[in-house]
Amino acid sequence: MSPELPEPPIVRNPIIDFAMNLSRLILLAAAGVTAFLGSCANQKPTEPVIGQDGKPVNPHPPGTYEHFTAEHTYPKTYNVWKNQELLDKTGPENSRLVIKLKGQRGLLMNGDQVVMDYPICSGRSSHPTPKGTYQILEKIVDKSSNKYGRIYDAEGSLVNSDGDSTKDKIPEGGKFVGAPMRYWMRLTWDGVGHHIGPVRRYPASHACIRGPSGTMPTIYSKVKVGTEVVVE
Repeated sequence: MSPELPEPPIVRNPIIDFAMNLSRLILLAAAGVTAFLGSCANQKPTEPVIGQDGKPVNPHPPGTYEHFTAEHTYPKTYNVWKNQELLDKTGPENSRLVIKLKGQRGLLMNGDQVVMDYPICSGRSSHPTPKGTYQILEKIVDKSSNKYGRIYDAEGSLVNSDGDSTKDKIPEGGKFVGAPMRYWMRLTWDGVGHHIGPVRRYPASHACIRGPSGTMPTIYSKVKVGTEVVVE
């Protein structure tokens, strides 16, 4: 009886092994994606919570910014939200402004945190507020427009409530009175700024960004020449 010979060693081809392992990984990944999609397809969309009065219930704690922005009246509300604790810690050295044209809202920011959220009124279609990143170039508490305002005749009667001093004729003996733009913060040298003015809940200005009279003094006090303003 001849002695039993050992089995020859198995010689593996690394290229073939790599291809086989890759194929297994692809099959496993495909199976996982299929299972995930199947589970998603079986999930029902989350339905809003309806209160006893039949209206949606805001799921966020009252007083929080999440609650404020989740209200059905946002962003068209005239209401102002603020974080008083953070407001006390915010000043010209750590603030910035974000103006949201689509929602007609202004945000006073401290880093990435919202300090105040207030209504604004930007430029109408014929005088749109330009988007971009700006720096406040000038601050003046008592400022009036030298272009837009009211035109009166010699007897003091109003003849044009939305006059343009560069285009509209002023009657002999009459006068032009520039529109008040208190708490003026200039963004561009061609006349775009942020200031107190009538706040409609739609774009209605001559490109400036109007803000409420009760809010703008606070915003004015929290920024400086050089503060960043993002209009988006």
